[in-house]
Amino acid sequence: MSTTTLTSQTFAQTVEDNDIVLVDFWAEWCGPCRQFAPVYEQAAEKHPEIVFGKVDTEAEQHLAGWAQITSIPTLMAFKKGHLVFSQPGALPAAALQQVIDAVVDLDVDAAIAAADAAEQKQ
Repeated sequence: MSTTTLTSQTFAQTVEDNDIVLVDFWAEWCGPCRQFAPVYEQAAEKHPEIVFGKVDTEAEQHLAGWAQITSIPTLMAFKKGHLVFSQPGALPAAALQQVIDAVVDLDVDAAIAAADAAEQKQ
């Protein structure tokens, strides 16, 4: 599966309706973004069970502002509708694979339960 263009109209629904969604915030003029694009595309082909979205920060300035994007490219990962990873910078293929593996292996329900329990103790 190739990447999917996400917009302000499709972003929330995509994150909510899919188990794992990776999002690349990028811009056409950004050299590191162009360098990261083929790495991201290859990962999308390798992992068809994951949604690989792309947000053009120039076309979707409101969405980029909402996501507090201050540097591009920025990669975000969502699992079961929850943001579980966010990092600026172009990742090499091996590092992107590590992120994917970590997100796949993450028990987000247990993490949320642990965070809730810690919050109640305070």
